Amino acid sequence: MILKGLKEKSIKKNLNTILKNRGEHFNTNKIESLGIILNADETNDFESIKTIAQSINLRPNKLKIIAFTESKKEVTYSWNDCFNPKDFTWNGKVNNIELQTFLDTKFDLLISYYSKDVLELKYLTTASKAQFKVGIFQEDKRINDLIIKTEFKNIEAFKTELKKYLSVLNKLNT
Repeated sequence: MILKGLKEKSIKKNLNTILKNRGEHFNTNKIESLGIILNADETNDFESIKTIAQSINLRPNKLKIIAFTESKKEVTYSWNDCFNPKDFTWNGKVNNIELQTFLDTKFDLLISYYSKDVLELKYLTTASKAQFKVGIFQEDKRINDLIIKTEFKNIEAFKTELKKYLSVLNKLNT
């Protein structure tokens, strides 16, 4: 119990440090690669999530999806990489090679598709080296560069709004 509290405090500290040191930058690079972080406890509709890449004209090999679940037991989902609180050390660092590789990948676009306020998910989004971060409505507005407020279950509305904003920002390959 003490380690859980220490782990949570460490993750919050790491999250705030990253957010404090995050510079405000905007590049005009076109979207060539996409990473998606989602909460496996909120959705299991993997096929709908994959269509986000299709809606912005990205090939499937340029898409990487990871999921996080608060369940500590191994659960198999329809996607390859699913992580849980065991993948974080007591001092709030990631101790999973695949997860760290995802965070170190410089995606052109990272989508945080989760609505629940889960500390580990916020940390994963913040720690990602993605160039441009988009999420659905979240309490902490510092985490994403663009927030699209749509109903969580309405992926079609999210895709429509995402495409519209990426077009305005001239980030889509046409």
